[in-house]
Amino acid sequence: MLRLFVAGTTTRSHNAITNVRRICDYHLAGRFDLEVIDVYTHPEDTREFQIVATPTLVKVAPPPLRRIVGDLSNLDRVLDGLSLGSSGGNAKASS
Repeated sequence: MLRLFVAGTTTRSHNAITNVRRICDYHLAGRFDLEVIDVYTHPEDTREFQIVATPTLVKVAPPPLRRIVGDLSNLDRVLDGLSLGSSGGNAKASS
């Protein structure tokens, strides 16, 4: 279960959404639930996860809870944050 907090329809928000969907479709195919939350329209949803910057991806389940801040373009950082490691999931080994 993943929640992506974005701020409106900015380029940075769009890039984060595109990046996380690409990562999830490839590395977690069929094994994820992604909710995108716009902090401008749903500011109350930021309290539970103490969101102070956007975009922020929160891995809610399975535990432990993890936060990844930024546009999610650094694949290794995102995979590590999702506890997949750079060779986890369906990742292909590079030569």
